Amino acid sequence: MGVSRSGYYKWLNRKPSEQEKLRKKRMKRIQHHFYAFKRRYGSDKIAVKLREDGDTVSTKTVARLMKKMNLRSCTVKKYKATTNSKHNQPVYDNVLNREFNVLAPNKVWVADITYIGTSQGWVYLASVMDLYSRKIVGWSLGERMTKELVLEAFDQACERQKPPPGLIHHSDRGSQYAANEYRERLTKNEMIGSMSRKGNCYDNACIESFHSVLKKELVYQTKFRTRKQAYDAIYQYIEFDYNRIRIHSTIGYLTPHQCEKRYYEQHQGA
Repeated sequence: MGVSRSGYYKWLNRKPSEQEKLRKKRMKRIQHHFYAFKRRYGSDKIAVKLREDGDTVSTKTVARLMKKMNLRSCTVKKYKATTNSKHNQPVYDNVLNREFNVLAPNKVWVADITYIGTSQGWVYLASVMDLYSRKIVGWSLGERMTKELVLEAFDQACERQKPPPGLIHHSDRGSQYAANEYRERLTKNEMIGSMSRKGNCYDNACIESFHSVLKKELVYQTKFRTRKQAYDAIYQYIEFDYNRIRIHSTIGYLTPHQCEKRYYEQHQGA
């Protein structure tokens, strides 16, 4: 090959450069964070975790190294709408009007329903999100898409958060949220009702984005044999993975739990 014996052994015994050492260390930490967060993080979030480790690395560098290691975050899949807005029940005006930047917890909640497939049949998930922290404050899973399902999620959110009067509650125009019982709950808790415009999914984009993330990171990666298995997995995902472990770019790469906690620490006694 035109290489001298001495040159070959010199190359063979050479010590790795500082740059090579750094690259190998980064690749090891990237792999650690990638699998620690169940293959759910892309280059942007892994770059944030590396910076927390003290490595001033760019997202572009992380993306290049992930590509080299063939590490890809979970892929997105589309899903169909679930709620039925073709009804004769009264609906609220769009009070929220896509004002998604909220200044404090328990000022705006958003709610929606999605579905999950199992070998035993569909299960339906009703979720309530606090728009400030992106925390899922209430949720309920059931075999049918009923008003009782959304009421259970709403009641759980109220019990946990104990919101003050004046909170804006936003949902789509689904019959479950337009039901008399649900409207009575809003009135009882002195909340302001708000609903998306007809056929406009962007008016409730934040909670729909959560359901999309849940599908991408959990549902499409798992074959649920039973509804009980789906419930257990969703409980783990919402209460721990999503609310307490998963960082979010929209809230400064904090977890929802950290975001809410930081607010109350900064405003204690105010």
